[in-house]
Amino acid sequence: MTILGQSKTGGPASKAGIRHFIDLDQFAPDTLRGILSHAVRMKAGRKGLPKGTVEKDHPGRDRILAMIFEKPSTRTRLSFDSAMRQIGGETIVVRGDELQIGRGESIADTAKILSANVDAIMMRTNKAENLRDLAANASVPVINGLTDESHPCQVMADVMTFEEKLGPIKGQKLAWVGDGNNMATSLIHAAVQFGFRLDLACPPELQPDPKVLKWAAERQGQIRVVSDPAEAVKDASCVITDTWVSMGQKDADKRHKILAPFQVNAALMRKAAPNAIFMHCLPAHRGEEVTAEVIDGPQSVVFDEAENRLHAQKAILAWCFGA
Repeated sequence: MTILGQSKTGGPASKAGIRHFIDLDQFAPDTLRGILSHAVRMKAGRKGLPKGTVEKDHPGRDRILAMIFEKPSTRTRLSFDSAMRQIGGETIVVRGDELQIGRGESIADTAKILSANVDAIMMRTNKAENLRDLAANASVPVINGLTDESHPCQVMADVMTFEEKLGPIKGQKLAWVGDGNNMATSLIHAAVQFGFRLDLACPPELQPDPKVLKWAAERQGQIRVVSDPAEAVKDASCVITDTWVSMGQKDADKRHKILAPFQVNAALMRKAAPNAIFMHCLPAHRGEEVTAEVIDGPQSVVFDEAENRLHAQKAILAWCFGA
């Protein structure tokens, strides 16, 4: 993973000192905690206000965010669009096939053109390398809206949601069940940065990225990978899963067979702590990775997670703009 350098504020930066939000492992823990604290304050300040009301300090005033989608999106698109409007700015939405990247223009050239027209760029892409190349060549902040390697904005919202429901996350045990995918990577990053324990139950064929596990081990992260979901979930304060087949994956039948024993159901949730909550970044497939009884039950906080994407991303945007 290429680190773009460190800014004086504890986050990744280009040579020009631009604040990018690429991956959670690139930050000082205090910086991430500061972003979350800002998100909590922003959310509290909006109680009773219409969704279109602009924040009083409007850190995005007169700014434009370009949102590039190489993958379809519901939550990322809506939450970033609303976030930018609520902090006083505007958005431009572009599909990947609407850019000249799809016809051979380099990402470096695209980054320079975008930088001349907007104040920040959010990209949701298949290839993490595309995002890193964009950030390396942009003269405005670049935000990771999702790649096949990581999903940091979602995990920031997840940490925010956990602390709303159960208090400080430091020292708590969380459990991941399923594919060791991009969400698992960002959760491993977050476990180290926020100081919580993370047990991951993954099939042998779908283990987390070894480089990420090595990074966590070098920092004495409390990370454990097991093959038994019940072992991972035991006494956990939060159980998290994700879809078995992501957009673009073509081996659906094989993945379903491999992941069938990793379904989160009521029996598995009973092995967690009595007050445990259930998280899923959505979209969910009831009857596959999670049963309807769990995701629609009292332990589920999935829609609180989805709402908190808005507030976490407002704070991320504000940080990128120097607020």
